[in-house]
Amino acid sequence: MPYTPSGFFCDRLIRERERRDGEGSLNKPLRFNSQDFGVLRQECLGGKTLFEDESFPATVESLGFKELGHKSNKVKNIVWKRPKEICENPQFIVGGASRTDICQGDLGDCWLLAAIACLTLNEKLLYRVVPQEQSFSEGYGGIFHFQFWRYGDWVDVVIDDRIPTFNNQLVFTKSAERNEFWSALLEKAYAKLHGSYEALKGGNTTEAMEDFTGGVTEFYEMKEAPKELYKIMKKALERGSLMGCSIDSLVPARFETRTVTGLVKGHAYSVTAVEECKPSQHKEAKVRLVRLRNPWGQVEWNGPWSDNSKEWATLSKSEKEKLQHQSAEDGEFWMSFEDFKKNYTKIEICNLTPDALEDDKIHKWTVSVNEGRWVRGCSAGGCRNYPDTFWTNPQYRLRLLEEDDDPEDNEVGCTFVVALMQKNRRKERKMGANLFTIGFAIYEVPKEMHGNKQHMQKDFFLFSSSKARCKSYINLREVTQRFRLTPGEYVIVPSTYEPHQEGEFILRVFSEKRNTSEEIENRIEADHPVPAPASAGEESEEDQQFRTIFQEIAGEDMEITANELKNVLNRVITKRESEIDKDLNTEGFSLESCRSMIALMDVSFMDGTGRLNLQEFRHLWNKIKQWQGIFKHYNADQSGSINSYEMRNAVNDAGFRLNNQLYDIITMRYANENMNIDFDSFISCLVRLEAMFRAFQAFDQDGDGTIRLSVLEWLQLTMYA
Repeated sequence: MPYTPSGFFCDRLIRERERRDGEGSLNKPLRFNSQDFGVLRQECLGGKTLFEDESFPATVESLGFKELGHKSNKVKNIVWKRPKEICENPQFIVGGASRTDICQGDLGDCWLLAAIACLTLNEKLLYRVVPQEQSFSEGYGGIFHFQFWRYGDWVDVVIDDRIPTFNNQLVFTKSAERNEFWSALLEKAYAKLHGSYEALKGGNTTEAMEDFTGGVTEFYEMKEAPKELYKIMKKALERGSLMGCSIDSLVPARFETRTVTGLVKGHAYSVTAVEECKPSQHKEAKVRLVRLRNPWGQVEWNGPWSDNSKEWATLSKSEKEKLQHQSAEDGEFWMSFEDFKKNYTKIEICNLTPDALEDDKIHKWTVSVNEGRWVRGCSAGGCRNYPDTFWTNPQYRLRLLEEDDDPEDNEVGCTFVVALMQKNRRKERKMGANLFTIGFAIYEVPKEMHGNKQHMQKDFFLFSSSKARCKSYINLREVTQRFRLTPGEYVIVPSTYEPHQEGEFILRVFSEKRNTSEEIENRIEADHPVPAPASAGEESEEDQQFRTIFQEIAGEDMEITANELKNVLNRVITKRESEIDKDLNTEGFSLESCRSMIALMDVSFMDGTGRLNLQEFRHLWNKIKQWQGIFKHYNADQSGSINSYEMRNAVNDAGFRLNNQLYDIITMRYANENMNIDFDSFISCLVRLEAMFRAFQAFDQDGDGTIRLSVLEWLQLTMYA
């Protein structure tokens, strides 16, 4: 019977969330860098000092690492100043926060500013990110705070109000009002969250939209947009969704360049309104309009329905007031919906919940959140193009339990949205990190395997086609896709496109009806951790040869030490390799490996003699022969080593079922820099596994899968095994 220590290496993330008791929620955000805004502000007010943030200091390190780093001429004349040093009567917010408060500076973060402009359209969302009751007068201590959604948790980010300036002008984001600073301080807090201002250069509007809301984003390519796109956009704004758009730049050299129509390619815009109007002299239907904003705070569309175009003359005064028409170079403009579709190539909508925007009903969605990681040499298997490693990726079991209510197209099924987000890549840019190309595939689990939580093996994916998958693998922070599948059990496999790419991710599954999703983790168990007694019977010719060698080395006491075991095994291995196993290509066993073998076979285990008798050696040799056969099977190229992905199967063949955390540890402990494991390391690993399972069973007297050790017992166990 297999022996299973339950609870060993169980899902630490679930335990941590339960233990945190609501931490990371909107009402109890995590403290970024463990900084408590209330405590720090009180200290400043009590000591009559202004806050200086040591975790994001007013230095070059906070500006950047390359273009804004120490060697850059751009930073030489930058001076960090507080708003009271920049102007008289600074205000946090002047006359309410609005989209005109955001004007881009000398940082390529239009994607962030487009999202901030969208945020101002929803006051409830805005003041979730920008807490109210902050000012430069009452309770001012040079300290401010902002809140962001970050990989499943809300975090509170504290900053001081020292801002980069050049010639007494803000270098980065600024407001149209010279004495208004909320947008500049929000940008600084977001820069701190990612390590520096330079880390914010270049991005996708959806990234910031989700960090402001915790929502989920869906993309629409204009050339493939649904017929009801106008209706979708209008409903999205009515429901508080954030919306951005852009024009793809096919030529990198023309990135962020103005076209003859005044629009800018490779640049992020905010969609701030969708309306219809009825020209007074128009006999036809109403004209559908879209209002957009350029984060630059200038450079606008100059075609029909632009600020000073003739089309406005056809509207009544009330229509103009309804549309809040202004003729000003403020970066905001109207254009017809048809011109919008012709000129823009992509639109992204961040929904607070993934309500089907085509549907008139507002649904309550359930969401399940799973955190995971891809580990080089263990669980970073790449996409389906790499069948030898694809199966090693993390796997998540999805159970769709109920069908949608009244589907419009009469198709039965469960609607759900899968969102795969890679973590921390922007923050790690200074170390050379870029976004991975990521995606996912969904496979249906055969009914006979329902409820079986074992990791799906290589053969399953070789002979099963995916039931659904993301439209494409892409180098965005998040890939999302909407699906409808029949109720049942499925496996979601998130991966990078290429194997061996190491990183963390979060996988969210939103569904209209009830669903559950969880990472598939094998039960940790071993088939035969206890040595079986040697079988009685006639000795084979091989046994007689080993007895002779053993007697020759052991001497009269018929027991051998680790050093003597090394000599015995290496003589036997050399003999077998020359006669039978010419492809093993091994230099033999190390002394450390032999010490582990003695610890495994020593009957009294921790109180043993540190020696092996002939019977113990014979049992050990039978095990080594078995493991040697497994190694040979995976050493098909006769290189003398197996790769870390093959090691997972080899460990399984040896009778051990482990989970991803343990496979990670095996790779780190036993693989070389090329993720290969030689014969000695392979045997050492299996010896250690069997020894530790056997030790666990010895301590687990009541068989409940948990043990309690004193520090002495723990040290005896780990030092000897």
